[in-house]
Amino acid sequence: MKIFEKKVGVPNFTATEFSDKQKNYVLLIPIINEGERIIKELQRGQAANISNYVDIVICDGGSTDGCTEEKKLQQLNVNTLLVKDDAGKQGAQLRMGIFWSLQRGYKGILTIDGNDKDSIEDVPKFIEKLQSGFDLVQGSRFIEGGRAINTPMIRYFAVRLIHAPIISLTARHWFTDTTNAYRAYSSKYLLDDRVKPLRDIFSGYELLAYLSVRATQLGYKAVEIPVTRRYPPNGTVPTKISFFQGNFSLMKVLIKNLFGLYKP
Repeated sequence: MKIFEKKVGVPNFTATEFSDKQKNYVLLIPIINEGERIIKELQRGQAANISNYVDIVICDGGSTDGCTEEKKLQQLNVNTLLVKDDAGKQGAQLRMGIFWSLQRGYKGILTIDGNDKDSIEDVPKFIEKLQSGFDLVQGSRFIEGGRAINTPMIRYFAVRLIHAPIISLTARHWFTDTTNAYRAYSSKYLLDDRVKPLRDIFSGYELLAYLSVRATQLGYKAVEIPVTRRYPPNGTVPTKISFFQGNFSLMKVLIKNLFGLYKP
């Protein structure tokens, strides 16, 4: 286990590396207490041989439910377990993962939620786009070939009528599925001094919103690819975001992003 002390833009965290760097690309999966959902997702990834394309890295926010048991993760082809030991939510977990990945020298970084909603089987499509010169690859369930399964109607309309238009206006590029964390970035984009993703201001959702728009603002190439996002059929929505407070906070982030308040 390696211990990484807190520094500007990077939280305290530990890294348990089950294997050395194997691939040119890395898949970061931020989780906290995802239980069987992350296990099922990793099992689907194993069935699709995803570790042949990327090094799989769990970015844990401090799970206590046993879902990060190391022997099980190794059996499911996880390359490394990163555990945040500091303040911050998803943004801090991703900053931890991005910092570690760039230090390890990956050419590109993919991210995906760890709640078993997304088609982890589509990872090779993201890598293909990175290899062909795109710097931001956004997964979308709403373009041709994508599938939105059991999406709650309020979420559907919020993304299509509010979130996507605001992000697209900010980015000066049309995107359709802007809340979707299933995406990929080139390391060239993340290392640009005009981007600077490793800042403490990115604690929660801010980093995803910011990275959605900064690429095309700077002239980097962006593209959407079709993916599947499947919600449970029983109406239970796996999320860590409360309805009222979460959506209010999200709107504040979108407005700040629109007016460029996250630019370095």
